[in-house]
Amino acid sequence: MIAISLQSGSNGNCIYVEANGVNLLFDAGICGINAERRLAAVGRNIREVDALIISHDHADHIRYAGVYQRKYGLPIYVTPRTLYQAERDNMLGKLGNVVSYLPGGQIHFGEVSVRTIPTPHDAVDGVAFVVSSGGEKLGILTDLGHPFEELLPVIASLDAVFIESNFDPAMLESGPYPAFLKRRISGPRGHLSNKEAAELLRAGAKLRWACLAHLSEKNNDPSVAVRTHIEIVGPHLPFHIAGRHQSTGILPV
Repeated sequence: MIAISLQSGSNGNCIYVEANGVNLLFDAGICGINAERRLAAVGRNIREVDALIISHDHADHIRYAGVYQRKYGLPIYVTPRTLYQAERDNMLGKLGNVVSYLPGGQIHFGEVSVRTIPTPHDAVDGVAFVVSSGGEKLGILTDLGHPFEELLPVIASLDAVFIESNFDPAMLESGPYPAFLKRRISGPRGHLSNKEAAELLRAGAKLRWACLAHLSEKNNDPSVAVRTHIEIVGPHLPFHIAGRHQSTGILPV
């Protein structure tokens, strides 16, 4: 299995996963041309993607889903409530091939399975994902709300993980956001701080790497995020950063 973060953050999210002959995209928050070019740079063709799987209705995860389908012919996997909300917000345009899934269930693509995990993030029907193939497990754990109980056994089972590490509390407190937005980000339906993400990763005894994702542009810094994780988790685990404007390149699981 391999994985690539094509982009991550409030300006757009998209992750590519390839396993056992199956090619998947998770979320469509970046424009089609950027996704196409960043995949082509590592020898992948977006038109060979088997499915686009949407995590929730926020624009930075779904705004280009309709484009991906109409331009590249990708089937869209989405919960009915997420689809309803996105269509109500006029984000998708005309759609054809849509496949529904329910939070908490599994989606199967041959020998590859995708477990969907409901999250308390402030979306109508948000989920995180675990991709399993050939005994390997990759977590895509972003937009989580808070460190809810089910995350610990999930992380303990993973071989690699993308995990949101959105903000540094001191930077958020002293930063430019209005008070209501600071409360939303740090509240129980917002995002994980660097410290919260790192404490979760202490459960990941099997992890080969962790990629810190969805970093805030104003309330975090990659060096601060990595330093916090090393202080809490230790130096043994390799950390990558999912960039706001570029891909990670190929990360083997």
